Amino acid sequence: MRSVEDAGIQALRMKREPALITPAMFFEGGDRVRTLFGSLINGRADQVAIIPAASYGIATIARNIKVGYGDNLVLIQGQFPSNVYSWHRLAENTGAAIRMVEGHGANWTQRVLESIDYRTSVVAMGIVHWTDGTLFDVKAIGKRARDVGAVLIIDGTQSIGALPFDVQEIQPDALVCSGYKWLMGPYGTGLLYVGERFLNGIPLEESWITRQGSDNFDGLLNYTNQYRPGAIRYDRGQTASFAHTAMMIKGLEQVIEWQPEKIQTYCENLIADFLPYAQNRGYTITGPYRPHLFGIGVPTHVNRQQLLDQLTERNISVSLRGDAIRVSPHVYNNSADIDALQDALLSAAK
Repeated sequence: MRSVEDAGIQALRMKREPALITPAMFFEGGDRVRTLFGSLINGRADQVAIIPAASYGIATIARNIKVGYGDNLVLIQGQFPSNVYSWHRLAENTGAAIRMVEGHGANWTQRVLESIDYRTSVVAMGIVHWTDGTLFDVKAIGKRARDVGAVLIIDGTQSIGALPFDVQEIQPDALVCSGYKWLMGPYGTGLLYVGERFLNGIPLEESWITRQGSDNFDGLLNYTNQYRPGAIRYDRGQTASFAHTAMMIKGLEQVIEWQPEKIQTYCENLIADFLPYAQNRGYTITGPYRPHLFGIGVPTHVNRQQLLDQLTERNISVSLRGDAIRVSPHVYNNSADIDALQDALLSAAK
Protein backbone atom coordinates (compact mmCIF):
# COMPACT_ATOMS: atom_id res chain seq x y z
CA MET A 1 0.00 0.00 0.00
CA ARG A 2 1.12 3.57 -0.59
CA SER A 3 0.68 4.34 3.11
CA VAL A 4 3.07 1.49 3.98
CA GLU A 5 5.53 2.70 1.36
CA ASP A 6 5.37 6.24 2.73
CA ALA A 7 5.97 5.00 6.28
CA GLY A 8 9.11 3.18 5.15
CA ILE A 9 10.42 6.19 3.27
CA GLN A 10 9.87 8.50 6.23
CA ALA A 11 11.72 6.07 8.51
CA LEU A 12 14.65 5.92 6.09
CA ARG A 13 14.79 9.70 6.01
CA MET A 14 14.87 9.75 9.81
CA LYS A 15 18.05 7.66 9.71
CA ARG A 16 19.83 10.48 7.87
CA GLU A 17 19.92 12.24 11.25
CA PRO A 18 21.07 9.46 13.61
CA ALA A 19 21.76 11.92 16.40
CA LEU A 20 17.99 12.41 16.67
CA ILE A 21 17.37 8.70 17.32
CA THR A 22 16.83 8.16 21.05
CA PRO A 23 17.21 4.88 22.98
CA ALA A 24 13.46 4.69 23.50
CA MET A 25 12.92 4.57 19.73
CA PHE A 26 14.68 1.20 19.62
CA PHE A 27 11.79 -0.28 21.60
CA GLU A 28 8.66 1.78 20.93
CA GLY A 29 8.08 0.58 17.37
CA GLY A 30 8.51 -3.09 18.22
CA ASP A 31 6.16 -2.78 21.18
CA ARG A 32 3.57 -1.19 18.90
CA VAL A 33 3.88 -4.08 16.42
CA ARG A 34 3.37 -6.62 19.21
CA THR A 35 0.30 -4.81 20.49
CA LEU A 36 -1.28 -4.56 17.05
CA PHE A 37 -0.65 -8.18 16.10
CA GLY A 38 -1.88 -9.35 19.49
CA SER A 39 -5.06 -7.36 18.97
CA LEU A 40 -5.57 -8.86 15.51
CA ILE A 41 -5.39 -12.47 16.74
CA ASN A 42 -6.87 -11.89 20.23
CA GLY A 43 -3.59 -12.65 21.94
CA ARG A 44 -1.30 -10.86 24.38
CA ALA A 45 1.41 -8.54 23.12
CA ASP A 46 4.01 -10.21 25.35
CA GLN A 47 3.44 -13.48 23.47
CA VAL A 48 4.53 -11.96 20.14
CA ALA A 49 8.06 -11.98 18.73
CA ILE A 50 9.31 -10.11 15.66
CA ILE A 51 11.03 -12.40 13.18
CA PRO A 52 12.44 -12.02 9.63
CA ALA A 53 10.49 -14.86 7.99
CA ALA A 54 8.12 -17.75 8.62
CA SER A 55 11.01 -20.21 8.30
CA TYR A 56 12.78 -18.43 11.17
CA GLY A 57 9.74 -18.85 13.40
CA ILE A 58 9.35 -22.52 12.48
CA ALA A 59 13.06 -23.17 13.16
CA THR A 60 12.75 -21.40 16.52
CA ILE A 61 9.90 -23.63 17.61
CA ALA A 62 11.56 -26.78 16.26
CA ARG A 63 14.58 -26.01 18.43
CA ASN A 64 12.36 -26.04 21.51
CA ILE A 65 10.45 -29.29 20.94
CA LYS A 66 11.42 -32.60 22.51
CA VAL A 67 10.87 -35.44 20.07
CA GLY A 68 11.66 -39.09 20.78
CA TYR A 69 12.79 -41.94 18.57
CA GLY A 70 9.74 -43.47 16.90
CA ASP A 71 7.58 -40.39 17.33
CA ASN A 72 5.90 -38.90 14.26
CA LEU A 73 5.50 -35.38 12.90
CA VAL A 74 2.30 -34.72 10.94
CA LEU A 75 2.58 -32.36 7.95
CA ILE A 76 0.32 -31.55 5.01
CA GLN A 77 1.31 -32.81 1.56
CA GLY A 78 2.49 -29.93 -0.58
CA GLN A 79 2.63 -27.32 2.17
CA PHE A 80 5.03 -24.42 1.81
CA PRO A 81 8.72 -25.46 2.24
CA SER A 82 9.29 -22.98 5.10
CA ASN A 83 7.08 -25.25 7.20
CA VAL A 84 8.73 -28.48 6.03
CA TYR A 85 12.52 -28.35 6.10
CA SER A 86 12.92 -27.71 9.85
CA TRP A 87 10.74 -30.73 10.58
CA HIS A 88 12.78 -32.93 8.27
CA ARG A 89 15.90 -31.82 10.13
CA LEU A 90 14.27 -32.54 13.49
CA ALA A 91 13.15 -35.98 12.34
CA GLU A 92 16.62 -36.76 11.00
CA ASN A 93 18.26 -35.75 14.28
CA THR A 94 15.84 -37.64 16.54
CA GLY A 95 14.73 -40.72 14.61
CA ALA A 96 11.16 -39.48 14.32
CA ALA A 97 9.05 -40.15 11.22
CA ILE A 98 7.44 -37.60 8.94
CA ARG A 99 3.79 -38.24 8.10
CA MET A 100 2.77 -36.31 4.99
CA VAL A 101 -1.01 -36.30 4.88
CA GLU A 102 -2.42 -36.37 1.37
CA GLY A 103 -5.98 -35.43 0.65
CA HIS A 104 -8.28 -33.29 -1.39
CA GLY A 105 -11.19 -31.04 -0.59
CA ALA A 106 -13.49 -31.70 2.31
CA ASN A 107 -11.89 -35.00 3.37
CA TRP A 108 -8.45 -33.52 3.98
CA THR A 109 -9.18 -32.42 7.56
CA GLN A 110 -10.50 -35.88 8.36
CA ARG A 111 -7.34 -37.48 7.01
CA VAL A 112 -5.25 -35.18 9.21
CA LEU A 113 -7.29 -36.16 12.26
CA GLU A 114 -6.84 -39.85 11.45
CA SER A 115 -3.06 -39.36 11.11
CA ILE A 116 -2.63 -38.01 14.64
CA ASP A 117 -2.00 -40.68 17.27
CA TYR A 118 -0.33 -41.01 20.66
CA ARG A 119 3.14 -41.07 19.08
CA THR A 120 2.51 -37.73 17.35
CA SER A 121 4.76 -34.99 18.72
CA VAL A 122 4.09 -32.23 16.19
CA VAL A 123 1.29 -31.16 13.87
CA ALA A 124 2.54 -28.40 11.56
CA MET A 125 0.27 -26.91 8.91
CA GLY A 126 -1.43 -23.85 7.47
CA ILE A 127 -4.97 -22.64 8.03
CA VAL A 128 -5.49 -22.79 4.29
CA HIS A 129 -3.36 -24.64 1.77
CA TRP A 130 -1.09 -22.20 0.02
CA THR A 131 -1.55 -23.73 -3.45
CA ASP A 132 -5.33 -23.87 -3.79
CA GLY A 133 -6.84 -22.31 -0.67
CA THR A 134 -8.22 -25.54 0.82
CA LEU A 135 -9.54 -24.58 4.28
CA PHE A 136 -8.64 -26.86 7.19
CA ASP A 137 -10.63 -27.20 10.39
CA VAL A 138 -7.72 -26.18 12.60
CA LYS A 139 -9.99 -25.98 15.66
CA ALA A 140 -10.81 -29.69 15.41
CA ILE A 141 -7.20 -30.54 14.57
CA GLY A 142 -5.97 -28.52 17.52
CA LYS A 143 -8.30 -30.36 19.88
CA ARG A 144 -7.07 -33.71 18.58
CA ALA A 145 -3.45 -32.59 18.96
CA ARG A 146 -4.04 -31.55 22.58
CA ASP A 147 -5.77 -34.85 23.32
CA VAL A 148 -2.60 -36.76 22.43
CA GLY A 149 -0.15 -34.18 23.81
CA ALA A 150 1.12 -33.03 20.40
CA VAL A 151 2.27 -29.50 19.60
CA LEU A 152 0.19 -27.58 17.04
CA ILE A 153 2.22 -25.19 14.89
CA ILE A 154 0.29 -23.05 12.42
CA ASP A 155 1.68 -21.09 9.49
CA GLY A 156 -0.86 -18.29 9.07
CA THR A 157 0.94 -16.50 6.22
CA GLN A 158 -1.79 -17.18 3.66
CA SER A 159 -4.69 -16.11 5.86
CA ILE A 160 -3.93 -13.98 8.93
CA GLY A 161 -5.05 -10.45 8.14
CA ALA A 162 -7.73 -11.47 5.66
CA LEU A 163 -9.35 -14.32 7.60
CA PRO A 164 -10.47 -13.94 11.22
CA PHE A 165 -8.36 -15.98 13.63
CA ASP A 166 -8.62 -16.19 17.41
CA VAL A 167 -5.76 -17.82 19.32
CA GLN A 168 -8.00 -18.20 22.37
CA GLU A 169 -10.40 -20.31 20.32
CA ILE A 170 -7.91 -22.33 18.25
CA GLN A 171 -5.19 -22.54 20.95
CA PRO A 172 -2.13 -23.09 18.75
CA ASP A 173 1.14 -23.64 20.55
CA ALA A 174 2.75 -21.35 17.99
CA LEU A 175 1.56 -19.23 15.08
CA VAL A 176 3.99 -17.86 12.50
CA CYS A 177 3.10 -15.30 9.88
CA SER A 178 5.11 -13.49 7.22
CA GLY A 179 4.31 -9.81 7.16
CA TYR A 180 4.34 -9.20 3.41
CA LYS A 181 1.15 -11.12 2.53
CA TRP A 182 -2.23 -10.37 4.08
CA LEU A 183 -0.72 -8.24 6.85
CA MET A 184 0.26 -5.73 4.13
CA GLY A 185 3.71 -5.19 5.62
CA PRO A 186 7.25 -5.34 4.21
CA TYR A 187 9.21 -8.31 2.95
CA GLY A 188 11.75 -9.38 5.55
CA THR A 189 9.50 -9.02 8.61
CA GLY A 190 7.14 -11.51 10.23
CA LEU A 191 5.49 -12.29 13.53
CA LEU A 192 5.64 -15.28 15.87
CA TYR A 193 2.98 -15.89 18.50
CA VAL A 194 3.84 -18.48 21.14
CA GLY A 195 1.59 -20.17 23.67
CA GLU A 196 2.49 -20.80 27.29
CA ARG A 197 4.42 -23.96 26.37
CA PHE A 198 7.14 -21.95 24.61
CA LEU A 199 7.32 -18.71 26.59
CA ASN A 200 10.52 -19.79 28.37
CA GLY A 201 12.34 -21.44 25.46
CA ILE A 202 15.76 -20.95 23.87
CA PRO A 203 16.03 -18.47 20.96
CA LEU A 204 17.95 -18.97 17.73
CA GLU A 205 19.93 -15.79 18.40
CA GLU A 206 21.35 -14.23 21.54
CA SER A 207 20.57 -10.59 20.82
CA TRP A 208 21.50 -7.78 23.16
CA ILE A 209 18.14 -6.09 22.79
CA THR A 210 16.20 -9.07 24.16
CA ARG A 211 18.02 -9.01 27.52
CA GLN A 212 16.89 -7.51 30.78
CA GLY A 213 18.01 -3.90 31.10
CA SER A 214 18.75 -3.49 27.38
CA ASP A 215 16.81 -0.21 27.42
CA ASN A 216 19.58 1.24 29.63
CA PHE A 217 22.30 1.91 27.07
CA ASP A 218 24.72 2.97 29.78
CA GLY A 219 24.54 -0.49 31.32
CA LEU A 220 24.89 -2.73 28.28
CA LEU A 221 28.23 -4.04 29.53
CA ASN A 222 26.52 -5.41 32.62
CA TYR A 223 26.05 -8.74 30.89
CA THR A 224 23.09 -10.83 32.01
CA ASN A 225 21.59 -14.21 31.21
CA GLN A 226 18.10 -12.93 31.92
CA TYR A 227 15.77 -12.24 29.00
CA ARG A 228 13.13 -9.56 28.94
CA PRO A 229 9.75 -11.09 29.85
CA GLY A 230 7.68 -12.91 27.25
CA ALA A 231 8.26 -13.96 23.65
CA ILE A 232 10.64 -11.08 22.94
CA ARG A 233 13.51 -13.54 23.58
CA TYR A 234 12.74 -14.96 20.12
CA ASP A 235 13.13 -11.62 18.33
CA ARG A 236 15.56 -11.49 15.44
CA GLY A 237 18.59 -9.26 15.76
CA GLN A 238 18.09 -5.62 14.78
CA THR A 239 14.35 -5.59 15.43
CA ALA A 240 14.73 -1.81 15.59
CA SER A 241 15.04 -1.71 11.79
CA PHE A 242 13.10 1.52 11.65
CA ALA A 243 11.84 1.23 8.07
CA HIS A 244 10.61 -2.36 8.47
CA THR A 245 8.97 -1.57 11.79
CA ALA A 246 7.23 1.56 10.54
CA MET A 247 5.89 -0.30 7.50
CA MET A 248 4.68 -3.23 9.60
CA ILE A 249 2.87 -0.88 11.96
CA LYS A 250 1.08 0.86 9.11
CA GLY A 251 0.09 -2.43 7.49
CA LEU A 252 -1.30 -3.85 10.73
CA GLU A 253 -3.18 -0.64 11.51
CA GLN A 254 -4.86 -0.74 8.11
CA VAL A 255 -5.80 -4.42 8.34
CA ILE A 256 -7.31 -3.89 11.78
CA GLU A 257 -9.25 -0.89 10.48
CA TRP A 258 -10.59 -2.90 7.52
CA GLN A 259 -11.36 -5.90 9.80
CA PRO A 260 -10.79 -9.43 8.47
CA GLU A 261 -14.50 -10.25 8.82
CA LYS A 262 -15.38 -7.40 6.47
CA ILE A 263 -12.60 -8.34 4.05
CA GLN A 264 -14.14 -11.82 3.83
CA THR A 265 -17.61 -10.39 3.23
CA TYR A 266 -16.34 -8.03 0.55
CA CYS A 267 -14.49 -10.80 -1.30
CA GLU A 268 -17.44 -13.17 -0.96
CA ASN A 269 -19.76 -10.66 -2.60
CA LEU A 270 -17.17 -9.91 -5.25
CA ILE A 271 -16.92 -13.50 -6.50
CA ALA A 272 -20.50 -14.65 -5.80
CA ASP A 273 -21.56 -14.64 -9.48
CA PHE A 274 -18.15 -15.52 -10.85
CA LEU A 275 -17.73 -18.94 -9.22
CA PRO A 276 -20.87 -20.61 -10.62
CA TYR A 277 -20.06 -19.10 -14.02
CA ALA A 278 -16.57 -20.63 -13.99
CA GLN A 279 -17.92 -24.01 -12.92
CA ASN A 280 -20.49 -23.98 -15.71
CA ARG A 281 -17.61 -23.54 -18.17
CA GLY A 282 -15.81 -26.65 -16.93
CA TYR A 283 -13.55 -25.10 -14.31
CA THR A 284 -13.48 -26.60 -10.81
CA ILE A 285 -13.21 -24.76 -7.52
CA THR A 286 -11.28 -26.47 -4.75
CA GLY A 287 -13.25 -26.56 -1.52
CA PRO A 288 -13.81 -25.92 1.25
CA TYR A 289 -12.31 -22.48 0.72
CA ARG A 290 -12.56 -18.89 1.86
CA PRO A 291 -13.09 -16.11 -0.69
CA HIS A 292 -9.74 -14.37 -0.15
CA LEU A 293 -7.82 -17.35 -1.60
CA PHE A 294 -9.07 -20.18 -3.77
CA GLY A 295 -7.87 -22.48 -6.50
CA ILE A 296 -9.36 -22.92 -9.95
CA GLY A 297 -8.90 -26.28 -11.65
CA VAL A 298 -8.53 -25.90 -15.41
CA PRO A 299 -10.42 -28.15 -17.90
CA THR A 300 -8.19 -30.75 -19.53
CA HIS A 301 -8.52 -29.22 -22.99
CA VAL A 302 -7.20 -25.85 -21.77
CA ASN A 303 -3.44 -25.26 -21.78
CA ARG A 304 -2.72 -23.79 -18.36
CA GLN A 305 0.45 -21.98 -19.35
CA GLN A 306 -1.26 -20.40 -22.35
CA LEU A 307 -4.11 -19.35 -20.07
CA LEU A 308 -1.65 -17.74 -17.67
CA ASP A 309 -0.01 -15.90 -20.56
CA GLN A 310 -3.40 -14.60 -21.67
CA LEU A 311 -4.20 -13.46 -18.15
CA THR A 312 -0.86 -11.65 -17.95
CA GLU A 313 -1.57 -9.88 -21.24
CA ARG A 314 -4.84 -8.65 -19.73
CA ASN A 315 -2.97 -7.39 -16.64
CA ILE A 316 -4.57 -10.03 -14.42
CA SER A 317 -2.22 -11.30 -11.72
CA VAL A 318 -2.82 -14.88 -10.58
CA SER A 319 -0.43 -17.70 -9.75
CA LEU A 320 0.01 -21.25 -10.94
CA ARG A 321 0.52 -23.30 -7.77
CA GLY A 322 0.55 -27.07 -8.12
CA ASP A 323 -2.42 -28.10 -10.22
CA ALA A 324 -4.46 -24.99 -9.53
CA ILE A 325 -4.58 -21.39 -10.65
CA ARG A 326 -4.58 -19.50 -7.38
CA VAL A 327 -6.78 -16.41 -7.19
CA SER A 328 -6.58 -13.98 -4.28
CA PRO A 329 -9.03 -11.06 -4.41
CA HIS A 330 -8.90 -8.25 -1.86
CA VAL A 331 -10.45 -4.88 -1.11
CA TYR A 332 -8.35 -3.25 -3.84
CA ASN A 333 -10.23 -5.33 -6.43
CA ASN A 334 -13.61 -4.46 -7.91
CA SER A 335 -16.21 -6.07 -10.13
CA ALA A 336 -14.40 -4.95 -13.29
CA ASP A 337 -11.38 -7.01 -12.23
CA ILE A 338 -13.54 -10.10 -11.74
CA ASP A 339 -15.25 -9.51 -15.08
CA ALA A 340 -11.85 -9.39 -16.77
CA LEU A 341 -10.87 -12.70 -15.15
CA GLN A 342 -14.19 -14.22 -16.17
CA ASP A 343 -13.79 -13.11 -19.78
CA ALA A 344 -10.30 -14.58 -19.94
CA LEU A 345 -11.48 -17.94 -18.62
CA LEU A 346 -14.35 -17.98 -21.10
CA SER A 347 -12.03 -17.23 -23.99
CA ALA A 348 -9.65 -20.00 -22.99
CA ALA A 349 -12.38 -22.62 -22.49
CA LYS A 350 -14.07 -22.19 -25.88
